[in-house]
Formats: sequence, C-alpha cells, structure tokens
Amino acid sequence: MSSPRGRIVGEALAVGLATGAYGISFGAISVTSGLDVWQTCALSLLVFTGASQFALVGVLASGGTPAAAAGTALLLGVRNGLYGLRLAPLLAWRGTRRVVGAHLLIDESTAMAVNRDTTTEVRLGFVATGLSVFVLWNLATLGGALAGEQLGDPRTYGLDAAVGGAFLALLWPRLSGGLARGVAVVAAAVALGLVPLVTPGLPVLAAASVALLGLLPRRGERARNLGGAR
Repeated sequence: MSSPRGRIVGEALAVGLATGAYGISFGAISVTSGLDVWQTCALSLLVFTGASQFALVGVLASGGTPAAAAGTALLLGVRNGLYGLRLAPLLAWRGTRRVVGAHLLIDESTAMAVNRDTTTEVRLGFVATGLSVFVLWNLATLGGALAGEQLGDPRTYGLDAAVGGAFLALLWPRLSGGLARGVAVVAAAVALGLVPLVTPGLPVLAAASVALLGLLPRRGERARNLGGAR
C-alpha cells in the first residue's frame, strides 16, 4: 500500500494529466479564433484559469470587443478569490510563497487541498496538483495552438461551437442543486434574449450578473444560520 504522501502525489498527477490534456482544445480554439500562437501561450502562462481563458477567446471569436472579453474573463475569475479566502488559513503561507502559490489557485488545486487532515497534506495536495496542471496545461496549449494554425476558419469544422461546449462541460458538474439549476436556466434565457439586441460579450456579462444575484439569497441564509449557531 502506498504512503499518504505517495497517494496524494499520484492523485495530483492523475488530475493534472486529465485537466492538462484539455489544454489542447483551448490552444486550437484560441488560434482559430484569431489569436496567434504566442498570445495563446501567454494566456495559459499568465492567466492560467481555463474557464476565463475560454470565455475571453469565445467573446473575441464572436466579434466582441477586447474590453468585453476581459470583463467576462474577470467575472469568471472572481471565484478564484473566494478559493483564496478558504485556503489561506489552511496553507498558512506568508510573503513570497503566498504570492507564488496564488498563481496555482485553480479549481483542481483547491479541491485537492481543502479536505486534507494536516497542513503538510494541504500544501502537498495544493502544490502537486497546481504544478502538474500548470505544466501539462501549458504544454497542451502549445500543441493545440500549433495544430490549430493548420485548421483555418473554425466555422468550417464547427469549432466555433466548441467554446460553448467546453463551457457547458466545465459548468455541468456544478449544477447539483435546484437553486443552481434554476439560476443557470434564467441566466441562459437572459443571454439568449440579449444576443440579437446587444454587442457580443454583453449577453455573457448579463448572464453572469443573474448568477451573482441568484446566489445572494443563499449567502443571506448561510449568514443567518451562522448567527444562530453562535
């Protein structure tokens, strides 16, 4: 039987392999959406959060402005800040280590860290998962971008629909409750209703606003529950 440390590293590598391979899709879609290979690789190196990256190239591909693309990507990235609030006391890092660690703060590294029993295991799960995803995601992005240069117009192959499909694949596992499903349906209806009326990118921002408003009742309920428990 493997040691706890070996098991954590093995799980992290498996997550990194599965998530990193998905970077091929991002690289191909980004290049066929109008960005060049270096811009695509820079996004994966510097932004390093898949949902925001797909959002940015999706808005650009549909004719949206860079400002609308950046705004949509930032909204989706807000959740990473919430992850940071949860993980900061568990990791107990200060100074440079906290700054460097912030770049590895993604869905997968958070999920692999929050449920550990000790600070050492939290740090190992977070770092091993974050690094494995980072390395493999960036290598896959480069491979996908180089392959995507040979594809030409994405509409010829239906790749312009792949961004929406990728978003749905990222979102689907999180629609586990009635509130989440209801908010998703209303947000989708708002976005579809605005598509023929406003410039590309704004429907996504409006849908994200609906999602934020939908979460407010749950936040208030949790606050009341915490208050009652004191």
